[in-house]
Amino acid sequence: MVTTATSTNPPAWDPPGPGTWSLDRSHYPGGVTPISRWIMETGMESGMRRVFGELGAPLDSITARFVHGFMYTRIVPLVGGGRTATKLPPLWLLRAVSRVHPRFRERTKTAARSLARPPGPAVVSRWQRELKPSVLARNGGFAAFDLGGADDAALARHTRALLDHLAEMGDLHFWLHGYDLGPIARYVALTSSLGVPTAVSVGALVGASPSTAAPRRQLAAIRAALGDARPTTLDELRAASPAASALLDAYLAERGHTLVTGYDLDAYTLAELPETLLDTILRAEAGADDEAALAATAREAAASVRARVPAERRAEFDARLAEAREVMDMRDDNGPTIFEQPAGLLRLALLEVGRRLTARGAMERPQHALELAHDEVVPLLVDGRGPSAAELARRAQVRKADAALTPPLTLGPVEPVPPPDVLPGPLAEFATTVQVAMAELGMLGPDLSADGLSGTGVGTTPYRGRVRRSASAEEAFEAMEPGDVLVVRATSPAFNAVLSIAGAVVTADGGPLSHAAVLARELGIAAVVGAHGALDLPDGAMVEVDPVAGVVRVL
Repeated sequence: MVTTATSTNPPAWDPPGPGTWSLDRSHYPGGVTPISRWIMETGMESGMRRVFGELGAPLDSITARFVHGFMYTRIVPLVGGGRTATKLPPLWLLRAVSRVHPRFRERTKTAARSLARPPGPAVVSRWQRELKPSVLARNGGFAAFDLGGADDAALARHTRALLDHLAEMGDLHFWLHGYDLGPIARYVALTSSLGVPTAVSVGALVGASPSTAAPRRQLAAIRAALGDARPTTLDELRAASPAASALLDAYLAERGHTLVTGYDLDAYTLAELPETLLDTILRAEAGADDEAALAATAREAAASVRARVPAERRAEFDARLAEAREVMDMRDDNGPTIFEQPAGLLRLALLEVGRRLTARGAMERPQHALELAHDEVVPLLVDGRGPSAAELARRAQVRKADAALTPPLTLGPVEPVPPPDVLPGPLAEFATTVQVAMAELGMLGPDLSADGLSGTGVGTTPYRGRVRRSASAEEAFEAMEPGDVLVVRATSPAFNAVLSIAGAVVTADGGPLSHAAVLARELGIAAVVGAHGALDLPDGAMVEVDPVAGVVRVL
């Protein structure tokens, strides 16, 4: 049953299972649709379990659950994950168990193999040659389906196939993240152990992710093809320049069905926002993400970090850096290709289902189709079996109310984490890698002990501009002017286009490997991420974003 809070019935924030659960708002701010919850809960657990087993991590999985529409994650230990351990056994016992327990012995052998011969390059090659082309072809097949012209039976089959596709993509998304985030985290773990701050060492990764900056380059090319024309509609753009029209068609064919204002199914696809798209095109500029300049910046950063590495470890540093750079593009291409595009296609299919059910009186409005669970869509469309119109309207109200709640940062009793050095060497290295990845992505929550306007800086030059605080990419699209300082809880690939016109970005959540940090580096704009008080900045205030000091100053 879906529940929410009222003024007289405050929410019970009960943990969704044993262990400690950490709030993760990097993907969903709150009030998440049932199908997105299903995809995230099943995909994260299965994908992470699969990749941990293949790599030899001393963990069972990372699992996600939703409480009042907010996502919480838990790192599940390899043994004993079904119960809560509030006290560590004696360390001598942990050392002994990790060396004699069959699961630990098996994982130690696997970890040793994957550390000796990192499998990341082979997975990147497979992604480029096989996986990505296959996913794009399947996405293209779904995009070619005539939603309006299909009968109910065909629409039901199409929607069911999209649901199955997304379930598969959820598993693939998180499986790939084990192979891309792993090498990046290993590089960061090495440099951190040598006293190099992560905000400094990740500068050597600049330019390794052309997929991140690709939308900006495409939009800038359309703008350049327009010359001096200032169209007020996309139709006028097409009429003004055949070259711009062709580039626009190519851009929409590649990205038009992709969710661009968020990860959830209630976010909009690019094709649904023609005015926003046009505005973004007219504001687009090239230059800051010049590939040669980015490559030079990366070489300078790498040389600076390498100079701080002891001579006897520089070969190790070179190898770790090369591995991290090799997987960066797959890391940032993963989400838009595997999740945001098919999710956008599913959104459009669900809205068509909603239009038909609304016309029959089985739904109050088409958007209420987004309140359906994954196993309710087809029965309701085909033979009317499922929740009533009133029930779907109630679910929409509950979801809206849930999104306005203030969730606790953790649920459940604190589970002490054993020190990595109690594990055999290969497992200890993997345990450290996972901890580094989650911390640097910002998945462990902000540092509330720090000043609210302090965080991790990205860039080398302070920037002054006007605050434009936004709750979503859609809101940012509407409010931002070129050069504004975007202030948000966190960014996702949905913010790629709007960040291309921002002068700087400040986030309340996230770390040096978060989306906002990566994109700021690729676009060459200043950023401070993980400043937990950022959302208290007054909209319209003038601020200085100082990435060197990692602080935001109100002027």
